[in-house]
Amino acid sequence: MSTKTALKNNGVMFNAYPDSIGNKLSDTIKMLQRPEFKDAFSLFYILPTFFNSDLDRGFSIIDYNINKELVSDADLAALEKLNIQLKFDIVLNHLSVASPQFKDLLKNGKDSKYKDFFINWNSFWEGHGTMNDDGIIIPKEEFLNKLFMRKSGLPILKVPFPDGSKQPYWNTFYQKIIFNKLNTSDLAEIQELDETEKEVVVKKVNSAIENNAPINDLNFLKSEETNQKILNLVERNCTYLGQMDVNANSELVWDFYEETLAKVKSYGCEVLRLDAFAYLHKEVGQTNFFNVPGTWDYLSRIKGIADKNDLKLLPEIHAEYGLFLHKEVANHGYQIYDFFLPGLIIHTLEKGSNGALIKWANEIIENGYRTVNMLGCHDGIPVLDLKGKEINGIYNKGLLLDDEIEDLMNLILDRGGRVKNLYDSEGNKISYYQVNATYFSALGESEEKLLLARAIQLFMPGIPQIWYLDLFAGANDYEAVERAGEGGHKEINRTTLTNKLIEDGLQKDIVLNQLKLIKLRNTSKAFSGEIEIEQSSSLDINIKWRNKSHYAHLQADLKTYKFVISCNDEDDKEIRLSF
Repeated sequence: MSTKTALKNNGVMFNAYPDSIGNKLSDTIKMLQRPEFKDAFSLFYILPTFFNSDLDRGFSIIDYNINKELVSDADLAALEKLNIQLKFDIVLNHLSVASPQFKDLLKNGKDSKYKDFFINWNSFWEGHGTMNDDGIIIPKEEFLNKLFMRKSGLPILKVPFPDGSKQPYWNTFYQKIIFNKLNTSDLAEIQELDETEKEVVVKKVNSAIENNAPINDLNFLKSEETNQKILNLVERNCTYLGQMDVNANSELVWDFYEETLAKVKSYGCEVLRLDAFAYLHKEVGQTNFFNVPGTWDYLSRIKGIADKNDLKLLPEIHAEYGLFLHKEVANHGYQIYDFFLPGLIIHTLEKGSNGALIKWANEIIENGYRTVNMLGCHDGIPVLDLKGKEINGIYNKGLLLDDEIEDLMNLILDRGGRVKNLYDSEGNKISYYQVNATYFSALGESEEKLLLARAIQLFMPGIPQIWYLDLFAGANDYEAVERAGEGGHKEINRTTLTNKLIEDGLQKDIVLNQLKLIKLRNTSKAFSGEIEIEQSSSLDINIKWRNKSHYAHLQADLKTYKFVISCNDEDDKEIRLSF
């Protein structure tokens, strides 16, 4: 059995933070300028600490100006000289509480120009729920049960306003409240406290902060009114970090998108990843994840702005395979992320069976999907994406069975991975989401498996995206997880590589052999032609690319992890690579 199609090759994409290598982007550029990297990459996906941000390793954007601590104009000129195109993120759904827009809202309250730029939770749900004792509207059960949650509890962050109130704002993703220590001068406004009492209060508060004790449980042995004044002051003294959902019903938000897309284009952006776009459209009675038709309307409007700036869009979405959202997005003419491939390749190598992988490859080919694929990335290894889903009483199968997904998850966890789950409005886990691990560690730190995984990725249809740490066979970084504390599971796969580690890595076969494969994929004209996948046995991988006289052929044995690549060069000289 074989399948053929014509697919365009757009080169290989490097993926890293500006400070993933050395201290800043210039260190990565020095690496890319080395002879070992000549002809390896045509694109570079630079993660959003490229911009000014404060949380979630770049995805809580303050503004889309260049982060001068990590990036310079000279860096952009150097990348252009290397003929490397750039891919950036726009985080459509949210901005930081430290953004100019939210800071204006905090300063001016209802008089702010941006009072409708973000989503006041209570205003949104007014008339559709009941106010609780904390001053938060709890939506009616039929609405609450529909909401798609990314974290436990309601998706809100209560922030202090000029009138002394704390207002709940929609906050789908990360938040962090940092209690700052007091000194006696901070208590000057509480006139009923004398200096000795102030010292006692400061000591109690600061001790609670040091020991992560609950602040609201403190009793200062004063009147209830004075106790509340002290607690209010402590809360006002907090540092609030959060990714605040924007209100796409506000034209100011669309003006902001217009300004941002023009700005990233001026930096040399060619591909723009739409982070969290499926959460942007919100409506009472909907899941508020990929609402239809609202999400399509917003996506179409974004595309209009992108077209004016000659930007290619890559919508980012995680959802169960059985929902077929990947197909819908592709059918609307967009590139899609192949979030299925990382888990499928691990399953294929560990089970010694190619069935699920080839089924997915054939779906890409038959439907003409334009994909960007990967092994590892800044996030986790997706597992939710592989699942089936029941729609209107009909169960659509996943790419893997539930017990196969469970095996895959447990295998990665046994090898030191961390798990990320999804929750309902009561804080109960409803589904696993992804497993955080380096791809090398997920494969049992087998160099043979990693090299074959890379070869399969590079021969799959789509643009291959290469996570910097995978290239250097990085192992799980448990110390980084511990340093990051609660919610720091993603740091397991974000180790910063020093220039010395790069030098040492470039002496290793696993690094040099990956680069050899990457250069072939990036330069061979064969990958701009037709792909043919043979399936004679469940234990082999047999993929051919051909474009006129140019060809590249991968033959791999899933039992031994050995593989051979046959191809030809520009002079039509036959090359045979055995690994």
